[in-house]
Amino acid sequence: MNSIEEFNKKQRPGDYYIKLNSELVKLNEKLNIFNTISQENISSGFLFSVKDNICVKNVETTASSKILKGYFPPFNATVVERMKNNGFSFLGKTNMDEFGFGSFGINSEHIAKNPFDERYVTGGSSSGAAAATAILKYHIAIAESTGGSISTPAAFCGVVGFTPTYGSISRYGLIDYSNSLDKIGIMARKSEDIKYVYEKIRGPDSHDTTCVDKKCTDTDKKKIILIDQLITGLDVEIEKEFLLFVKKLENLGYTIEHRSLPFIDKAIPSYYIIAMAEASTNLAKYTGFKYGLKNNDFSQQYNTFFTNARENLGPEAKRRVVLGTFVRSASVKNLYYSKALKVRSLLINELNKILADGFILSPVMPIKTPRFEDTNKLSPLEVYKTDMLTIPPNLCGFPHISFPYSYLHGMPLGAQLVTKHWNDTAIIDFVSKWELSFNYDFKYNLGVLR
Repeated sequence: MNSIEEFNKKQRPGDYYIKLNSELVKLNEKLNIFNTISQENISSGFLFSVKDNICVKNVETTASSKILKGYFPPFNATVVERMKNNGFSFLGKTNMDEFGFGSFGINSEHIAKNPFDERYVTGGSSSGAAAATAILKYHIAIAESTGGSISTPAAFCGVVGFTPTYGSISRYGLIDYSNSLDKIGIMARKSEDIKYVYEKIRGPDSHDTTCVDKKCTDTDKKKIILIDQLITGLDVEIEKEFLLFVKKLENLGYTIEHRSLPFIDKAIPSYYIIAMAEASTNLAKYTGFKYGLKNNDFSQQYNTFFTNARENLGPEAKRRVVLGTFVRSASVKNLYYSKALKVRSLLINELNKILADGFILSPVMPIKTPRFEDTNKLSPLEVYKTDMLTIPPNLCGFPHISFPYSYLHGMPLGAQLVTKHWNDTAIIDFVSKWELSFNYDFKYNLGVLR
């Protein structure tokens, strides 16, 4: 039985949601998980939160950026509409890296803290979604991934994070980071909850021409493939724990096979070139005139007017606007952007060959969950390099799932499983089988939800 069915069978006292809201407000003051907590009169239904770059009607939606302060969408994103139509109750908008730009959840005005230990990052960009899932037992988080924004925070917060095949869930109502890379996905405590929700929200949408209805199942695969280049360069302790996990899978009857894919290291530069080019295009509309925080001083010179408006963007957003504008400029487009697209096509072809034989498995991150003080020592380039394991499936649109498999120094560790396009439910089923053998113990619960 999934948590949703379990929840629906229980009789809740009338003040259950009132107590929940009260405790959540107090906790949020400490952890900065939610940008907005719903003021709706919630009296029934399994709870769901929404990442703050997904539109909810009449609820402030800012993508954690000052430039979108005061934006109240007049409509629901398709995924929100489908959740509500299936009896789920909207809880609030979760914190995130500004516009999705970040790996650690630190590029936000109010930085979310890891509920396992407040000295540690939550992971990004879906930082609040992962933290909310860690503290709330009866809850589903609707999140979004571009290059690892679901897998990474799910791993750091010890929950399951599912990123579907690109085009599987409608993106209508999403404030885009990178249109050809963005995927709306799901976080939950249990994989069975994800499977239930996925079936309710997937499928075509007349508002989103990239969203189609395809499905295949290949659950009989018993082969786990490790790509050597993705294992090289791991933190020593991460490698040790991961190989112990692989051994456990062997004992469960899975065949382990090593493969080599030498040019997979080109995934990171290709991803960031494509992502930044598309991000700079999407951010171009925030000029202080029609979109974004309004600049009402029309006496200013043209360039000054738009420059002043964009002072409301954070440092990482500005960096991506500059780099993205550069790589798609006419003089260097063929040197960078066009080549990045070719590399993506080559990677899709090569990974398809590997995924025809089994699932690809790796850790989610090559490093341990960092403390805030550790991330301050990293350069932007070093931060980008930590995405070496999550970027390949995101760049190529393959479905993947992050799930906890152990603890290290009291913090959860996450593994990432990747499968071929449209084989989404197969990896969810894999995690379900692992959960039965692992009996993962959540070490943090919000009291009223036990």
